[in-house]
Amino acid sequence: MRIIVLGGDGFCGWPSSLRLALRGHAITIVDSLVRREIDRELGVDSLTPVNSLPERLVAWREVTGTSIGFEPLDVATDYERLVQVLGDIRPDAIVHFAEQRAAPYSMKSPTHRRYTVDNNVNATHNLLAAVTEVGVNAHVVHLGTMGVYGYDTVPMDLPEGYLTVSYPDRDGDTHVRDILYPTQPGSVYHLTKSLDQLLFQFYAVNDGLRITDLHQGIVWGSQTAETSLDSRLVNRFDYDGDYGTVLNRFLVEAAVGLPLTVHGSGGQTRAFININDSVQCIALAVESGDDVGDRVRVMNQMTETHRVSDLAAIVAELSGAVVSHVENPRREAEVNDLSARNDHLVNLGLDPIGLRSDLLVAEIELARVHAARVKPAHVPAESCWNRERVAARETTTQ
Repeated sequence: MRIIVLGGDGFCGWPSSLRLALRGHAITIVDSLVRREIDRELGVDSLTPVNSLPERLVAWREVTGTSIGFEPLDVATDYERLVQVLGDIRPDAIVHFAEQRAAPYSMKSPTHRRYTVDNNVNATHNLLAAVTEVGVNAHVVHLGTMGVYGYDTVPMDLPEGYLTVSYPDRDGDTHVRDILYPTQPGSVYHLTKSLDQLLFQFYAVNDGLRITDLHQGIVWGSQTAETSLDSRLVNRFDYDGDYGTVLNRFLVEAAVGLPLTVHGSGGQTRAFININDSVQCIALAVESGDDVGDRVRVMNQMTETHRVSDLAAIVAELSGAVVSHVENPRREAEVNDLSARNDHLVNLGLDPIGLRSDLLVAEIELARVHAARVKPAHVPAESCWNRERVAARETTTQ
């Protein structure tokens, strides 16, 4: 298939592009390289030294003998160029990673909130409008988040996107229908993913677009079989308080002798997935596009759930690190239970990778190899959801 990967230079986009290319698909990466600009803004780099995208693509061609194309393009702002690229390539599938992906970054300031909405919602709508305008029969695969469901404790497994409800009409007769599971976004980032769902629903019904929305859990690990083929192909490893996912942040803290920073009680339960399973899910979703009709296919892209405090205990046992409970910057319950279905992807052939000590140890060792690149001051999460706390913090530092 001809596949365009929007945001193909990013943490999930790069290894997914390589996996799809190795499976025989013709890949074109579309990316504005804005994630690298955000590194400069935040003053912190990936733990692993990441080559430029052109250097990565040259290395991939030398290692595998296959080529991946690249179109520099900001999907959120350059609609006309997007239309041109779609018309030139006429892809069979489009994988959409072209969104600002970090909840803490989206909550740093009003500027960051506005940027996240402008970028994410415009990128998604520009894509859907462009696919419709060009008239290309492309299956759109979007990387969403489990966070759209919220983190309240509910007495059931979270379904895959839809909730079956019954209701009486004015004559007292009962009707049954499926609705999108009511969203409870916990950050501006999660809010944009919730808005994406409505855009997808409209374009699927109104314009007949085939769309798969993958509600992904928190990714742990950083390298895949493909990114490990050559040092020039290495994937990002974010550890900072804005972009570092909780388990990866723990692994870096353990590697450099910092305490494992658990927010609040650590009783928050989250859904997780290993990076290798994440890229495999993308491939399975893309290659099953013929199964998608005029209803958006929603699949929960996660393999297991864990309490944050339990993860910290596992990493502490493996590394000898100490656990430190710090003030939770987020507005959320101190404790919640969470369980979710992932039948779609398992039925497509996903063989989930569980949280294994050997994989965790390998990531800790990777972090130790690059320990000199760690900037300890950037590890704590500074973005705060509670504006009163932000004001109090600013007062005490003046």
